[in-house]
Amino acid sequence: MADSFSQKTLALLGSTGSIGTQALEVVREQQGRFRVAVLTAGRQWQLLVQQAQEFRPEVVVIGEEFYREVKAALASQPETQVLAGAAALAEVVQRPEVDVVLTALVGYAGLVPTVAAIRAGKDIALANKETLVVAGELITSLVQQHGVQLLPVDSEHSAIFQCLVGEAHNPVEKIILTASGGPFRGRKVSDLAYITKAQALKHPNWTMGAKITIDSATLMNKGLEVIEAKWLFGLRNEQIDVVVHPQSIVHSLVQFEDGSLKAQLGLPDMKLPIQYALGYPERLRNDFPRFSFLNYPTLTFEPPDQDTFRHLPLAFEAMRRGGTAACVLNAANEVAVAAFLQDKVSFPAMAEVVAECLQRVPYLASPTLADYAATDAEARRVAAGLIKN
Repeated sequence: MADSFSQKTLALLGSTGSIGTQALEVVREQQGRFRVAVLTAGRQWQLLVQQAQEFRPEVVVIGEEFYREVKAALASQPETQVLAGAAALAEVVQRPEVDVVLTALVGYAGLVPTVAAIRAGKDIALANKETLVVAGELITSLVQQHGVQLLPVDSEHSAIFQCLVGEAHNPVEKIILTASGGPFRGRKVSDLAYITKAQALKHPNWTMGAKITIDSATLMNKGLEVIEAKWLFGLRNEQIDVVVHPQSIVHSLVQFEDGSLKAQLGLPDMKLPIQYALGYPERLRNDFPRFSFLNYPTLTFEPPDQDTFRHLPLAFEAMRRGGTAACVLNAANEVAVAAFLQDKVSFPAMAEVVAECLQRVPYLASPTLADYAATDAEARRVAAGLIKN
């Protein structure tokens, strides 16, 4: 272990998901550098129990309907407390032993516990981009107020974050977020009508959860990342560009005022940005596979097709409007993606639901946390009604 590295105690929100399980791989590989105090899951209670038996946390949180199963399974492990429900999530992140909270919950559910963690003075490793999409202005204000670090886990934002290290006094001209283009890159609108969820869930480069994989196929994921980048790096709307890079090797770029570009490159493996966020500011040695230009002699770039993939321009529109617009965008999208995964709407109809909700749901220019909650609920109600009809 490096002498300069002090062990960090972690709370992993969403430990059974794609990011959560890969974070625990990092913890295993960096033995002694991290200690897990909190693990949480929604429905995958068996995996949560396995993780608890291996990492021996102080507390686990599970969805309320599976509390009895987890409590019984961990009966012989009295040092691990078992809690359930959303209120418990907001409580466990405030525990004094926790140094860093990794928020890997899916969707809007990440907002309230993240706010609670920031108010408790915890550094945040942010994999839940929806927190900044929904309430970016509120979150960045709280981060400054409580003096905590907001460390990106998304590969694109981690790349930009890494490019900005040592550049505090050099103004950024713009950032360029790269996108793989998803499984339907090159298709036209007429090709998308009969896309199945099985096809949409086959991402060409990344292994991720179902929701984010569908978002990648529609380019909504890139739209959410655009909004996330605005708040994370304090950018003006016009300073954010998107370029499609099918190989997913260049994870994103920063262009400075002298025209110089800095990029971060690597194989598409989420363990690297997770490890960078958890270990920051240290770069921890690992045995992850290394990138070689000899294996990737051709790296290509092209503009995104915003006529076919309407989610991306809808996200730019929501960002320009500000206020509760991005909250509506996110809630409507979550409902639409869930419906698509249940075969209730077509692939193109997801964008129609989001666009209609942006028109129908009342807009607030300066929302409070309570306003965000009300807007989220109303957008979900409107989206569900559109899908039902």
